[in-house]
Amino acid sequence: MTFEQMRAVSLGLHPLSRLDSPREVVRQFTPNWFAATMGTGILAIALAQFGTAVPVLHAIGEGLWMLNIGLFALFTALYAARWIFFFDGAKRIFGHSVVSMFFGCIPMGLATIINGFLVFGLPRFGSAAVGIAETLWWIDVAMAAACGVAIPYMMFTRQSHSIDQMTAVWLLPMVAAEVAAVSGGLLAPHLADPQSQLLVLTLSYALWALSVPIAMSVLVVLVLRLAVHKLPHASMASSSWLALGPIGTGALGLMTLGGAAPAILAANGLERFGATMEGVGLVGGLLLWGYGLWWLAIATLVTVRYVREGLPFNLGWWGYTFPIGVYAVTTLKLGTILPIPAIHGFGVALVVLLAVVWSIVAVRTVRGAWRGDLFVAPCLKAN
Repeated sequence: MTFEQMRAVSLGLHPLSRLDSPREVVRQFTPNWFAATMGTGILAIALAQFGTAVPVLHAIGEGLWMLNIGLFALFTALYAARWIFFFDGAKRIFGHSVVSMFFGCIPMGLATIINGFLVFGLPRFGSAAVGIAETLWWIDVAMAAACGVAIPYMMFTRQSHSIDQMTAVWLLPMVAAEVAAVSGGLLAPHLADPQSQLLVLTLSYALWALSVPIAMSVLVVLVLRLAVHKLPHASMASSSWLALGPIGTGALGLMTLGGAAPAILAANGLERFGATMEGVGLVGGLLLWGYGLWWLAIATLVTVRYVREGLPFNLGWWGYTFPIGVYAVTTLKLGTILPIPAIHGFGVALVVLLAVVWSIVAVRTVRGAWRGDLFVAPCLKAN
């Protein structure tokens, strides 16, 4: 073994060996890290779908949910510290055309924790879990709506963008609202007051509308961009899966809200609309799910091409997890509505794929975080 090889091994044994100082962890911390909470959270929720048939998966999902709470708290503390101690550097993110998009990961990561309180927290904490979920949901709604409006406004007014440099990362701030809508559909039936249920249900539909049509508009432009300018650089390879996110979440939102609507509307004297809302949820969800099959096929083919050419690891790899996860949960949800075993089987296969991808990305992220080479803020280099 040469001296350089021994030195490389030695550095790998020391934490943050690639950084000049441990302070760089805070100075270089970006919202990209919250994509890890999205991927971990959706895997937890996906595993919980098999709780009745395979209790051990529910237990693993609950463990991942608790891990996710810890990760979200840690990332929040680190990012808050950056704004406190490195304010001038932190504010540069608003002018960066890529990193600023990842603000949307913060409310989406929080949404998976909220959903966990309703899936895992209810059996463990009782009605207190609903109160916590409701409080966090309102915070999530505020952040999601702010991202969905403020980031596009900055795109229009102060950031530099071009079609040839566009990727599906544009979707991240816009999709946060529909993720909050799904959480609202899960939360509303657990609220005690019928008026509160109706308020959350109505606002969730509004959040869905605040996000899905905008996301579909972006996808139209994205198809044009890919046809004219071809695939983006390999460092953005995972963005090919991001299109599946708003499609899967949009379908899941319609089915979740549609399933909750009849009882809530009936409790508020609006029972005549219940069946319609449920039907719209199924038909709309099914159509969006079918649309997602096309993007799933395209993303798979594109990824195979990238792998053949060489695929460098970065935090963007977490972009593989949430879209696969939300589409898997959507597929399983559709399988509970339609008595077609093949749909459920497809959902199971997607969850297996999600677990494999999450394991690979998580291991490589821990390794990169230990060395310190994942703590990079492109917005600092660009200014």
